[in-house]
Amino acid sequence: MKKIVYYVAVSIDGFICGLGADVSGFISGGNGIEKYLSELKKFKTTIMGRNTYEFGYAFGLKPGQPAYSHMDHYIFSKSLDLENKHKKVHVIKVYETETVRELKKTSKTDIYLCGSGIFAGWLLEHKLIDILKVKLNPLLLGDGIRLFGNSTQNYQLNLIHSQLYDNGLVFCTYGINYQ
Repeated sequence: MKKIVYYVAVSIDGFICGLGADVSGFISGGNGIEKYLSELKKFKTTIMGRNTYEFGYAFGLKPGQPAYSHMDHYIFSKSLDLENKHKKVHVIKVYETETVRELKKTSKTDIYLCGSGIFAGWLLEHKLIDILKVKLNPLLLGDGIRLFGNSTQNYQLNLIHSQLYDNGLVFCTYGINYQ
């Protein structure tokens, strides 16, 4: 069974974006971002919520098109309707843990959980995220979308690896101890 990897940029105070989906303060270049982009090439499947998918529109993504051309996209949304969907874009209307478990069984690679604070919180509550990879940015946002949305789950994490990059960016990889 493949793993779900929540690979996400986060501020030191735990937000994946600021108010109004502001990401302008996050580090956008340098050797850490190059590593991140290189690692994304290893994934063949991505899952995300509607807000994350639509966030891409501001950066040129066209509705129905894949954000990552080499990945199959599974967008979990009760309300998203896409015309002219690309064959790599699938909208999942019903949040069911069995759907996610089936993806973990059938995916060719580990699964990239893209953005999705609210969706990530739902996955965490159902113990479906296996690896947390944070790109810790030297930034305080004060408000915005939290790393796990409104989830209040309490779990211990096991540090697997950490590395400091230029501009103060720190990558930390954790396993989640669901016991």
